[in-house]
Amino acid sequence: MFQVAALYRFASFDDPAALRQPLIDLCAAHGVMGTLLLAREGVNGTIAGSEAGIAAVLGHIRGLPDCAGLDVKYSTATEMPFQRMKVRLKKEIVTMKVPGLDPARDAAPYVDPADWNALVDDPDTVLIDTRNGFEVGYGSFTGAVDPETKSFGEFPDWWRANAGRFAGKRVAMFCTGGIRCEKSTAFLRHEGVEDVVHLKGGILAYLEQVPEGESRWHGSCFVFDERVSVGHGLVEVGEKE
Repeated sequence: MFQVAALYRFASFDDPAALRQPLIDLCAAHGVMGTLLLAREGVNGTIAGSEAGIAAVLGHIRGLPDCAGLDVKYSTATEMPFQRMKVRLKKEIVTMKVPGLDPARDAAPYVDPADWNALVDDPDTVLIDTRNGFEVGYGSFTGAVDPETKSFGEFPDWWRANAGRFAGKRVAMFCTGGIRCEKSTAFLRHEGVEDVVHLKGGILAYLEQVPEGESRWHGSCFVFDERVSVGHGLVEVGEKE
């Protein structure tokens, strides 16, 4: 059994390139595989390995500037879900291509998974799924709006074309693990939207914490490794039927 850690942190790295090799060496030493992205705005990725190996890598990342509050979602896999370890340098850890956004400072307030159902059931709240159409095809929340984007970079144009539909509503946004919501809610606030919130820890936290009998989620959640998708309790589901 392997431990899988999906992680991200919006931070301020002056020289992300200098952080790359130590991470590669540490992951190799502990048999950890997966992908990590480094940019001036922080770190993002998913890794898998033994519990001790994952703990060593996460401990190192938490020691980086502004990373003590690293967001991590844990799950398990019966087989190693990655073939190798990659640490890549990027302009953004999640690509939106909107200059001037600072999710570390400007992201909207969180809503805990335990409180999310109240928003799903509220007719004055609009739920927006910030994931792409392929991911939404695996599952989503009851009544959520699907922007039908092919990539996250298309979201700003979609919002600007559709913002009028949501005037006077509270906007509640969600994504797989939380990172796209950090950036998309910062974008909405940048666009002048005041009443916007997002699901803390994303769909993965919701599926982990909310009992299936109380859930407003339908289907499974696509994940970015060879498990393909997970369901309630973050149990592997596999290929979509």
